[in-house]
Amino acid sequence: MENTNIHHQLSSDTTKDHSVSRNAPLSAASTATVMESPVSTRPQTPSIFPASIVSQQQAVGDSTPHQPIDLNGLSWPSIGAEQRRSESAEERTERLKKMSGAVQTLLECIGEDPDRAGLLKTPERYAKALMFLTKGYDESMNDIINGALFDEDHEEMVIVRDIDIFSLCEHHLVPFCGKVAIAYIPNRRVLGLSKLARIAEMFSRRLQLQERLTKQIAMALDEILQPQGVAVLVEAR
Repeated sequence: MENTNIHHQLSSDTTKDHSVSRNAPLSAASTATVMESPVSTRPQTPSIFPASIVSQQQAVGDSTPHQPIDLNGLSWPSIGAEQRRSESAEERTERLKKMSGAVQTLLECIGEDPDRAGLLKTPERYAKALMFLTKGYDESMNDIINGALFDEDHEEMVIVRDIDIFSLCEHHLVPFCGKVAIAYIPNRRVLGLSKLARIAEMFSRRLQLQERLTKQIAMALDEILQPQGVAVLVEAR
C-alpha cells in the first residue's frame, strides 16, 4: 500500500500538513503558494544560523531543543544521540556486543537455534546493520551541508525529484522505502543540490513515521535556507 504525504512551509510561518491519496500526481502535489519576503529579511551570509541568534543563545546557554536544528547541528536528536556520536571504539564494541546478545535472545524466543551454522554470526551482523540503518540519529547537519550554502541572486523554484529513501517503521521495526520530492523558492540563498538528498537520507535513517519524516525534512530546510517557501512530498510503501 502506497501513501503520500506533503508538507508545505511558507515564509509567513504558516504550515500545512496533508495526507492525500496515491492518485495525486507528483508535479501537482509539489507546488505550494508562497508569500513574497521583503528584501530586508533576506539572509546575507551562508550560515545555518544568523550570528546574532548564535550569540544570544550561547549567552543564555540555550541549545534550542525546540528548534529544527540545534547549535551542534543535530536535528531532532534521540535521547542517546550525543553518547552515540562521542563514544570510543571500545564503547562501540560494547554496544554491538549488547545488541548482539539481544538478537540472540530474540532468535531463541522464536524457537530458533542461534548456534546452528546459518545463524552463528547473525546477531552480530544484525547489530551492525541496525546501527547503519539508524545512523541518521548521530549525523550533524553541519557535516552534511559542509559549507554548501551560497548567497545567490536567484528566486526561481528549485525542484529535486525521485530521491530514494529507506527507513524503518518505529511501530514494528520493519522497513519501508519510497521517493521524496523537494521544492523550494529561494530567498537569495541556495543549497547544493546533492545536499537535499543527503538531508532526506539523514532523516530517513531513523525509526520513523512517514508523516514525521515529511515534516522534518521541510522544517529543517526552512531553518537552513529561510526560503520564500518549501514543499516536501514523500511517496512510500
